[in-house]
Amino acid sequence: MCVTFRNRSPRWYNLSAGIIMKMKVFLCLVVNLAVVSAAKIIQAETVDIDAEESVEAKKELLYDDILEPPSQRSTIIGSNGNLWTSPVPYVLDKSLDLNAKGVIMRAYDQFRLKTCIDFKQWDAEEYYITVQKLMGCYSYIGRVFPNGQVLSIGSGCDYIATVEHEFLHALGFNHEQSRYDRDDYVTIPRTLKVSSDESTTHGTPYDYMSVMHYDNNAFTNGNGSTIITKDPKFEDVIGQRLEMSYYDAQELNSLYKCSSTIAFKMYCGFSDETMCKMQHCSQGNNSWELVTQVPGGPNSDHTTLPIGGKNYGGELGYFMHVSTATGQEGDTAQLETQRMTPKRDCHIQCLQFYYYHSGDESDVLNIWIREFENEWDSTGTRRLMGQITGSKTSHWQLHHVSLNASKSFQVVFEAQKGSGLSTGGFSVDDINLYETECPHLTLQIDDFERVLNTSDSGSRIYSSRQYSSEGYAYRFSVKLSETYIGVFVQLLSGDYDDQLEWPSLRKQLTFQMLDQNPTIQQQMAKRWSFTTNENQVYSGSSLWENPRVNGNQVFVDQNNQPVYGGLLYGVGSFATLKEMKTREFLKGGSAIFTLDFQDLTPLVSENTLPCPKVRPLSFTHQPAMENVSPCLRTSPTTVPTQPTTIPTSTQPNPATTDNSIFNFSPRTMPPVVLIVVLMLMLLVPQYA
Repeated sequence: MCVTFRNRSPRWYNLSAGIIMKMKVFLCLVVNLAVVSAAKIIQAETVDIDAEESVEAKKELLYDDILEPPSQRSTIIGSNGNLWTSPVPYVLDKSLDLNAKGVIMRAYDQFRLKTCIDFKQWDAEEYYITVQKLMGCYSYIGRVFPNGQVLSIGSGCDYIATVEHEFLHALGFNHEQSRYDRDDYVTIPRTLKVSSDESTTHGTPYDYMSVMHYDNNAFTNGNGSTIITKDPKFEDVIGQRLEMSYYDAQELNSLYKCSSTIAFKMYCGFSDETMCKMQHCSQGNNSWELVTQVPGGPNSDHTTLPIGGKNYGGELGYFMHVSTATGQEGDTAQLETQRMTPKRDCHIQCLQFYYYHSGDESDVLNIWIREFENEWDSTGTRRLMGQITGSKTSHWQLHHVSLNASKSFQVVFEAQKGSGLSTGGFSVDDINLYETECPHLTLQIDDFERVLNTSDSGSRIYSSRQYSSEGYAYRFSVKLSETYIGVFVQLLSGDYDDQLEWPSLRKQLTFQMLDQNPTIQQQMAKRWSFTTNENQVYSGSSLWENPRVNGNQVFVDQNNQPVYGGLLYGVGSFATLKEMKTREFLKGGSAIFTLDFQDLTPLVSENTLPCPKVRPLSFTHQPAMENVSPCLRTSPTTVPTQPTTIPTSTQPNPATTDNSIFNFSPRTMPPVVLIVVLMLMLLVPQYA
């Protein structure tokens, strides 16, 4: 049987064993990075943590979570004297749980991605935040005390939304329901509101989705809701504990009088009928085109796909497509972003985009970065960072590529025609680029509701075997029930087991159900993290021991070698189907989950983690051309009223190595230069 932990604080017990139901294989399952293992599950035992109940129980820890200095009743939000200078110095106290430290690191990255606020290790600054494990989750509002202002992340507070909530207090935020205009939006029989003389809304609308808003049962005595929304459809929305909302981030930037962000570089969804100043060119007859649909698929862009069973809004969406149906083997077409310059000390970037492959399995989509030595370098140096090939897709697929540019760079999407017969090509949409680490593993389940409705309750879908940066082998599992899903991780035997430290301790596993909003800055994902430790035992042995020692054979790999697995560990009730139909968790019928496997050992004694590194790369196909010049001269894209395939107004100049004047085009030559050339031509003697 499955043992569920329902205690309010994380404690670990010896568990009864059970046998997992055999998984049912679904053809509609697609896994990014690798195909799903279809091997028969021999036996696996489960440790099931009821995280959903734990999150609900911990909401009360946020009530009355504001500390007030003895000399003042409330802090004036917006007062410059109460604002921090970014980056905000901090110290992680030794009292903090290791899992909480890891969650704090993730929260910092969300602030960097969505706002202009950054954080740094304390370096003798007078004002800094000292994060401690005290009794509960709480903070002062704004910068109040020198020599280490306390912010508590106590037991049960190690959720990213809770950490963001407390740090927003420290940065100057009060609760959303305390706004002076709150009576226009909610009815609250108690709790004070802050007057307009003591606060400002910074021009942002009242935000029911704010991570700073209490839920409808805050302070209830069991006799009904205590916060009633004037608009009933928001009654179950307030009090969300996903992460900070779009308006939370906007208001924080307004408070600190900034508009840029620390880690976000670009987004392009092509929905404004432009190419986001991207350029395209080709070495062949085919080129990238701005389209609304393609005969061989897709039938629409990714941005406007239906969400949660509802249409996005009826707007016409665009995406970029290149055909491989014609041309010669080896023909290539490039789509290039603008130049960007890394801002962070850690030279790590993540390229996230959706692609659709309707061509032949021999066709290839290469992802390059081109780095430039300086602003006068117009050629740069290309490095291959990612590659997509293989079978066709039937849905838009999410893909991540880890980058490590250290100087000015651009991303190049290069489609290469293969040897087979193609009736389609490659399409890309909703491109995001940001300066944090990519997810370690992505599991996409297409036609999710059909899969859920046709599966035996308790069926599992597994990823293929993956490896952490240290070499630990593991896999991700989604458990399907009638109205909800669970998420689990399982250690596996692997190629490097004899080189690793066992048991595998101080590793933080972070599950995420992705909010598929087109721009990553507006996403509000659902996450849950736990960290492996020595107290997690079963039958006298660590749950994180070498699977070859205490595991069971779970499948046979491609080399016909047995693979052993430990216990499945995770959350049996991670999300309900009702919850998945909110926001953009279900988009175009697809659900997407990610899993991160991160070593937190440095945080035992340090205040930060080392910079991530891009793993060694290997590719199935060698590029047809290593050295391709940038697309220097490309005309703007124009969009006719019809047809669905929208060509650019002019074709790119043919590639050539001829450096003579005949390589120039009048439309790109400066007019003055053109006039001078024509005058010189008139001076050339004419012969009969």
